[in-house]
Amino acid sequence: MVKLEGTAVSQGIAAGKVYIYRPSSCIVEEGHFPQEEKEARLAEFDAAVKKAAEELAEVIQKMRETGDDKAEIIEAHLEILEDEEMAEEIHGAIADELLFPDCAVKKVYDKYIALLGNIEDSLFQERVADMRDVSGRILRVLQGKKAQDLSALPGPSIIAAHDLLPSDTATMDKRNVLGIVTEIGGMTSHSAILARSYKIPAVLGVPSLLDTLKEGEECILDALEGCIYSSPEVELKQEFEDKRKCYLDSMNKAEHYLEQEGLLSDGQKIEIGLNIGSDQWCEEYRYCDFVGLFRSEFLYMHSSHMPSEEDQYKAYIRVLKHAAGKPVTLRTLDIGGDKTLSYYSLPKEENPFLGKRALRLCFAEPELFKTQLRAALRASAEGRLNLMFPMVGSLEDIRKAREAVEEAKEELRQERVPFDENIKLGIMIEIPSIAEIAELAAKEVDFASVGTNDLTQYLHAADRMNADVCAYYQSFSPSVFRVLRRIAGAFREAGKPLSVCGELGGNPKAAVVLAGMGMTKMSMSGANMARVKQALSAFTFEEAVQIAEAVCGLGSQEEVLEYIGRVFKEKDII
Repeated sequence: MVKLEGTAVSQGIAAGKVYIYRPSSCIVEEGHFPQEEKEARLAEFDAAVKKAAEELAEVIQKMRETGDDKAEIIEAHLEILEDEEMAEEIHGAIADELLFPDCAVKKVYDKYIALLGNIEDSLFQERVADMRDVSGRILRVLQGKKAQDLSALPGPSIIAAHDLLPSDTATMDKRNVLGIVTEIGGMTSHSAILARSYKIPAVLGVPSLLDTLKEGEECILDALEGCIYSSPEVELKQEFEDKRKCYLDSMNKAEHYLEQEGLLSDGQKIEIGLNIGSDQWCEEYRYCDFVGLFRSEFLYMHSSHMPSEEDQYKAYIRVLKHAAGKPVTLRTLDIGGDKTLSYYSLPKEENPFLGKRALRLCFAEPELFKTQLRAALRASAEGRLNLMFPMVGSLEDIRKAREAVEEAKEELRQERVPFDENIKLGIMIEIPSIAEIAELAAKEVDFASVGTNDLTQYLHAADRMNADVCAYYQSFSPSVFRVLRRIAGAFREAGKPLSVCGELGGNPKAAVVLAGMGMTKMSMSGANMARVKQALSAFTFEEAVQIAEAVCGLGSQEEVLEYIGRVFKEKDII
């Protein structure tokens, strides 16, 4: 028996036979063709794009027929495939450089993949995965290779692969997928997102996985602890079967809470918000009290040009309609520094997380900022829209952002364009400098939301995307909870709403601690709602207060996790 370890990205336990997935790769060797073949080669590329589009359309249709709400991921592939700027560059490489079509495709796609590849942001990493997927599809069609996918598995299987592309997970035979394990990937990769959506246990980032596992061998996948056991002994199999049944019982109990309100056991209300990154409808709109984080970056990432005011206005209206009267908090543009767009040039920075990004970029590019503010203000006339500014580090930042909003408002007044004159303005609290003066910030804003991911990384001086220092990124450390307690107290004293929209807000164990600090609004991905509601329902407010006080008095993350784990076990919650 061999034990391997990785990152548990989608909870669960599975046992079964290993299916090794090695998709065919396309080798491209640079080569040039004679001038007289130019028109034929251009036609060859256009035909390949058409064929690839037909394949994607078929995948989308099958997903819709089966009620799969993740068809939008493959729809994004169609957008990339039909991107006019990239197509022109490929045409140019074929016509001007006389490069074979597959060479031209590889050259142009590799350029954009390299441009986005070093950006340490989950949305951009998803974009890289999409581009690799589309590039591979075109190359396969050009080289006349048969499509390989996971649509027909030999039986119930644990899929092992170096990586899974979006189209791999979108087309796989989900009825026979017991679990997923890969050599690369993390919490925010496409594989992780889809695995959680489909409730498939998954452990990613397992070194030497394919060198260790063998096709058809028995395997246990523990996606609670992030472990894989190959050829397990009988005793271990029984142990994990018992553990799996216990986990499934807990999940079945949690699902009953999805349609319920977020309530502590003594009836105190905790508002449950939804984090979204697109303007597409999702089922979770039905189960939330508000949209706590609407990431506007998707509009910029899914476009080959800066989205216009009208583009943004229409997208914001769509989200407001999905929310059906529930408040929506739109976070203004959060790109810059390490987050480069292919169509927007920014200087390279040594410390991108500490650089010209988010609100700082908007201040440096006032027209870009004004375009978004005008679109958001116009949309505010159609629903309950709030505006939230990211990467705020000082009171000066807050005041400058408010001035920009007032300027946009005045323009719209002059044009007699309707908007909500009383639109709520808030900030993300993710930089320690603003957390330290939370009581002063609370006087300047209508609300705030804590971005615990960045706040944790800045507090611990640990890049959360760097695997070499991941041990130093401790979201459950007493220092994080002490800062959160201070922020909560400041906003409670000011009588201003405060929510948490980072990963901690969607973690059941953290949610109870946050409730004990007096935080009554938490926003999260839809996949976490049921378990958070279940966890909250097990504790009275007084119990949550005692837990929060105990956590803030401990000395390490290890002690915090051990303590909360013990408390949850007493309540029979996994």
